[in-house]
Amino acid sequence: MQNRFKRIRASALDCMPDHRTQASEYLNFLAAWVKKPRQTASVVPSSRYLARLMVRDIAADGGRVMELGGGTGVFTREILSTGLPADMLEVVEINPAFARGLRRHFPGVSILEVPAQSVSSSAAGKPGDYQIVVSGLPLLAMDKAMHIAILSEAFAMLKPGGSFVQFTYSLRPPISRDTMALLGLEVERVGQTVRNFPPATVFRFTRPV
Repeated sequence: MQNRFKRIRASALDCMPDHRTQASEYLNFLAAWVKKPRQTASVVPSSRYLARLMVRDIAADGGRVMELGGGTGVFTREILSTGLPADMLEVVEINPAFARGLRRHFPGVSILEVPAQSVSSSAAGKPGDYQIVVSGLPLLAMDKAMHIAILSEAFAMLKPGGSFVQFTYSLRPPISRDTMALLGLEVERVGQTVRNFPPATVFRFTRPV
């Protein structure tokens, strides 16, 4: 088992594009993956290149932003770099260790330790206040019912024309066409980066107004 983790670590560090990722973040992420691999989905945090794709449509004055699955804060950091005020961002993270780290590194951001499918009960904003939901959730590890619950909650929070942005390690959207049709959603490919471990594709889901 120990040798297996050494091989994973060596492979990840060789392929990981963001060489400035702090060792503490990597070790915390690896520990979470060892404990709950389906929940964490990867052995390393997302790269800054992926994060920039995820947040590129955020407008600093466009309204509130919700992040699902904050992890070690890679996306959170890039969201704030857009100029969005910290008090306009809420990050959902159910892993207690990650949540503590997020509160320590981003004191002005609201960190919610609640399930993504019921976040509206704890959110500071009202339905229709949010310009975008940035999701780092491992949707490929979830079933159709969970997809419906999470997306329904997200689009209840989004303003008309708002978007749900999701990355995946597949070249195809992580949401089935049946589910998108049921929820009245459309999808477009934002971009792909090989400067991530594993390489990732970003998709934007919207509901026509």
